[in-house]
Amino acid sequence: MKKHILLYMLLAVFSSVKAHELSGVIISEDNNKPLQGVGVYNKTTGAYTYTNVSGYFELDDISVNDIIYFYQLGYENQELVIVEKHLDSEVNIILEISSASLDQVLIVSKVNVLSNFVNVDLKTSPVKSSQEILRKIPGLIIGQHAGGGKAEQIFLRGFDIDHGTDIAIDVDGMPVNMVSHAHGQGYADMHFIIPETINNIDFAKGAYYADKGNFNTAGYVDINTKKTINNNIVSVEAGQFNTLRALSMLKIVDEDKSKAYIASELMLSDGVFESPQNFNRINVMGRYNFNNYEDQEFNMAISHFQSKWDASGQIPVRAVENGLIGRFGAIDDTEGGNTSRSNFWIKHNKQLDEHSTIKSSAYLSKYDFELFSNFTFFLEDPVNGDQIHQKEDRTIIGAKTTYEHSFHLEDHDAQLKYELGVGFRYDDVNDVQLSRTLNRQTILERLAFGNIDELNGFAFANLTYKKNKWTFNPGLRLDYFNFDYENLLTTTYENKSENKVLVSPKLNIIYAASPKLQWFAKTGLGYHSNDARVVTANNGKKVLPTAYGTDLGVIMKPMNRLVINAALWSLFLQQEFVYVGDAGIVEPSGKTKRYGFDFGLRYQLADWLFFNTDVNYTYARSSEDPSGQNYIPLAPDLTSSGNISFRDLSNFSGGLSYRYIKDRPANEDSSIVAEGYFITDLNVNYQYKNWTFGLIVENLFDSEWNETQFATESRLFNEPDAVEEIHFTPGSPFFLRGKISVRF
Repeated sequence: MKKHILLYMLLAVFSSVKAHELSGVIISEDNNKPLQGVGVYNKTTGAYTYTNVSGYFELDDISVNDIIYFYQLGYENQELVIVEKHLDSEVNIILEISSASLDQVLIVSKVNVLSNFVNVDLKTSPVKSSQEILRKIPGLIIGQHAGGGKAEQIFLRGFDIDHGTDIAIDVDGMPVNMVSHAHGQGYADMHFIIPETINNIDFAKGAYYADKGNFNTAGYVDINTKKTINNNIVSVEAGQFNTLRALSMLKIVDEDKSKAYIASELMLSDGVFESPQNFNRINVMGRYNFNNYEDQEFNMAISHFQSKWDASGQIPVRAVENGLIGRFGAIDDTEGGNTSRSNFWIKHNKQLDEHSTIKSSAYLSKYDFELFSNFTFFLEDPVNGDQIHQKEDRTIIGAKTTYEHSFHLEDHDAQLKYELGVGFRYDDVNDVQLSRTLNRQTILERLAFGNIDELNGFAFANLTYKKNKWTFNPGLRLDYFNFDYENLLTTTYENKSENKVLVSPKLNIIYAASPKLQWFAKTGLGYHSNDARVVTANNGKKVLPTAYGTDLGVIMKPMNRLVINAALWSLFLQQEFVYVGDAGIVEPSGKTKRYGFDFGLRYQLADWLFFNTDVNYTYARSSEDPSGQNYIPLAPDLTSSGNISFRDLSNFSGGLSYRYIKDRPANEDSSIVAEGYFITDLNVNYQYKNWTFGLIVENLFDSEWNETQFATESRLFNEPDAVEEIHFTPGSPFFLRGKISVRF
């Protein structure tokens, strides 16, 4: 009996201990407006939260002498030591604007904290072209093989991702990847993005995130454009190879709660090739933001992009070595194409109360694509040549709504947040075709011609439980797909349809030992969909090949301005069918396995000097082929990239960057090898008042390199037999451009 009385007394004492909280509003010094997304971190307990649309925050389990950090990139960190008067009270915090710095980012129990450090790279060394956007992602290498017109070829974690099969790319919540595309599954053309409009990049590797769906196997990239601009800007850039680029970003609404700007870009170039590329691209985007700084924010954008180009194509090594053509020559210079994309999207965030938010978004995109290529020259048709024509006319409609709610457990000793989301994407693709053509004019034969309708409906749930220094983040995603293909080549009506449902569990575990050290373990299932023509042709087999992934890693800050990250990872893919858009055939491929190690280092040597480097190693093999015959063509095993940049050094700024990719197998037995390269780029800027004068140099040391390479069987006009060897697109030689811009 005495024991029970003692127990009741202890429970009464502990239950009478009240957990205290700290709340308040954080505003910016420049306009006295609330700041959204500011981190609030309790160094003593490890608890953290972020401000909502009204700049409001609540942080629980506060005690006297706790140290609270307030931080956001682009603002000076602030520190508050809790005293008695702060308990259960509100504070107003004013953050002062400051240049981006590594010490402005803390390592907390956030699942994708590495993105914050990469955005320091972005702020200190902004991208200068649409090609450079993806180069900011650690471990990601890109290459262009149509002179700037086609989407880039992407390499990440031992994948030749081609144009986007295994990486999910979004811009402001709108997908970039194209399903069942005329040229290749997952085709991700990012040239409609104006580089200067980019505000930040959210990325992560692996398939561990419930809100990410199709193509999220090797990773995802979310690009967010600027909601508002502080100054108008006009810029002109000119350089070698008849290259001209003009840019403008102009404010058109600048009111207290409503702001809007319009950005435009024009790009012209003949390219480095002997046959002029005649490249032109135009981008226009209008962006509107409404924020009442109380409980809601609304964003809207409308944009249009169009591009046209000629290309010299991929050329065989033997043609160059025999002196038939030069490195920048062509076997068939009638290649090329044109494409356009018009987008409209809206996003609305509604703060229901201090703990609940609804986020909604929707988009509409109209896309046209036409491409002429010749990879095999005279292999199939010795008379007319092997030129192919790929074309499609697409409309994309999509929407997503997410409900978030957070609350506290165990007398405010633990935090729990759940996120529920639903959405859909519908692609209506008309007259998608593959044809043999002559000189872009005459259709010799149609190999594939039809209409595709593809629907992806999805729902997901995310749960984040945080107690002390531990964070557990389980998630579950449900996807429904409907594939419909109408074959227009048959004399009678032929329409096939298939359905598939997939459930993908995820789990992230984070241990934040301190504000300077985070350990993480991540695992989950992801997938990429197959082309609708594959799905229907194979009666629904292997519709959504599954990827099984795991990451174990660490992020640490030994010093305030030094960040080191490392991870061991694995990724296994199921057997799948691959639609080869260049041939109109279905190619089965077996199971694959990949193991790797990622290492990154970011160091701010001084207020004005930054350095970063990333090194990535991968072992990639087929799981079903014998040793020596199991190489995955073009899968890189060692890549590295880095940059040293400076700013505000006697009005000078700039940087020197490099990218490296090692020699890699181009076929299954590695008898054909794609050569690696090491390329260095330079940019220097001088600012005088509101004017900026700059120089941009690509391939500073004029290295001879092959930007993209493929093991291809081809036959030249007067050759008796076909030859399989490396076919390549030469990388740019020394390429100098000058730039003048003015802000007002």
